[in-house]
Amino acid sequence: MFDFCGTPTIETDRLILRKLCLDDTQSAFDHWLSDERVSDHRVSPAHKNVAETKVRMEKVVGGYDSKEFCYWGIELKDGQVLIGEVDLYDFNPSTGNCEVSYSIGYNWWNKGYGTETLKAVVKFAFIHMNVHKLSAAHNTDNPASGRIMEKAGMKQEGIIRYMIRNAKGQYKDCAVYGILREDYVGEEEGSK
Repeated sequence: MFDFCGTPTIETDRLILRKLCLDDTQSAFDHWLSDERVSDHRVSPAHKNVAETKVRMEKVVGGYDSKEFCYWGIELKDGQVLIGEVDLYDFNPSTGNCEVSYSIGYNWWNKGYGTETLKAVVKFAFIHMNVHKLSAAHNTDNPASGRIMEKAGMKQEGIIRYMIRNAKGQYKDCAVYGILREDYVGEEEGSK
């Protein structure tokens, strides 16, 4: 059984994972949602105007009314700049499994922020929410995302051909990763 506790603030060495608010709309639009380089690795297309982002942010902010909603903005501690988002979703109560996804703005790629974010959310899922298995997927043409997943303890479980179709109508193969609670707890105990 999941122990839902909503979206509490999570701090890492360099980041604060926090609830998004409507005041974040412009930053989300500017930093990742309107950027084709980021959206090429997402299912949804780049936003063409800030009004699209406002609608999306209203939906996210409205979701915080539920304890089963786990959706964070990724903010740099230094400068308080919002650089991306991460969420847990597709909770399956019969298996205790769920999925995680994340997006980081292009200006912050290859700086370790994705790894730091995913490690924090993996820890939260297993330690605080009692998740049994956490899964994620990335387009095979985005191997950097796979490296982030591996650094967070996830293992590649396979490749699904034409798993998604992006905003340009292109089908993309995806590598699927997963980590079990028992593997995570075992790794944590082994590192002590």
